[in-house]
Amino acid sequence: MMNRVLVTGGAGFIGSNFVRYLLNADSGVHVVNLDALTYAGSLENLRDLPVDRHAFIKGDICDRDLVNDLLRRHRIDTIVHFAAESHVDRSILSPEPFIRTNVIGTFTLLEAARQYWLVEEALPIADIRFHHVSTDEVYGSLNPDEPAFSETTPYAPNSPYAASKASSDHLARSYHHTYHLPVTISNCSNNYGPRQFPEKLIPLVVLNALEGRPLPVYGDGQQIRDWLFVDDHCEAIHQILVRGVSGQTYNIGGNNQPANLTIVETICDLLDELRPGARTHRELIKFVTDRPGHDRRYAMNIAKIRNELGWQPRYSLKDGLFATVQWILANPEWLAAIQMQNDYQAWLTENYATREKAK
Repeated sequence: MMNRVLVTGGAGFIGSNFVRYLLNADSGVHVVNLDALTYAGSLENLRDLPVDRHAFIKGDICDRDLVNDLLRRHRIDTIVHFAAESHVDRSILSPEPFIRTNVIGTFTLLEAARQYWLVEEALPIADIRFHHVSTDEVYGSLNPDEPAFSETTPYAPNSPYAASKASSDHLARSYHHTYHLPVTISNCSNNYGPRQFPEKLIPLVVLNALEGRPLPVYGDGQQIRDWLFVDDHCEAIHQILVRGVSGQTYNIGGNNQPANLTIVETICDLLDELRPGARTHRELIKFVTDRPGHDRRYAMNIAKIRNELGWQPRYSLKDGLFATVQWILANPEWLAAIQMQNDYQAWLTENYATREKAK
């Protein structure tokens, strides 16, 4: 049973949603939340959490002394490792931070856990778990007629981001097989939902549309992704922590695989319903030059986690998108805080407007 959980990257999108999910799901859990508060992490994501069961520490997962201190001071029995650089475009422009955070950071956590849990034997081995959160992008790209990614699909990462996550997966797996560290790994598909930083497709489209900005769509917009609502992802990770087998990998997907253009059009239609204007939001769609090495299709086979742990997604894409758009519309203070803390408008101009090339 989990008692004292270290969540890395817990002020980011998926991490903060998981912290909330875990605190609600288990009244006996205490969470230590370690986050560097880079551009995609925000204390606004942690508003109103119970102070008696949640402690936030600003820090770097590459800081071995800090990680060592947290494990010992809080007698951590479970690590859930979300912290990562995760945006493909940024990895293409500047790969180095991805190597540092995703590879060196994961190594630092694994080594600290091995020393505290196994070498020092601080806790019974039956009471500890290191869960590493990864991505479907480590598997590469699928052709239209190829079967979905399974846990035995060979790795074939196509971007610096995907390569850095593949490296961290291999490290985590090796610590289980070499040192018998109780490790589980999950590879998830594209997440969406509340509190997602607006560099990713769905929140970017919503916020641009609300501001009357162009809605950039890469290439022909026919890239296929498997979309996973963040609450479903949190539930899956919880199931892995409670029932998953050490040394195993579990694929997590949403069973939703529309083209990116369909996602954008669906959001436009939802906003036409919820925030109608003088013209339709679809008129804002703008096709832009495709990014280098853009994978064409991802799809996840979730038979293993469904059959072994009894998990399957609860949200349809329509319901998840509706919930996401509604949350953004109902929480303007969240967006204002993100804009203030991270200088969102400057980021938007630098990372999209100046690099768009209309087709």
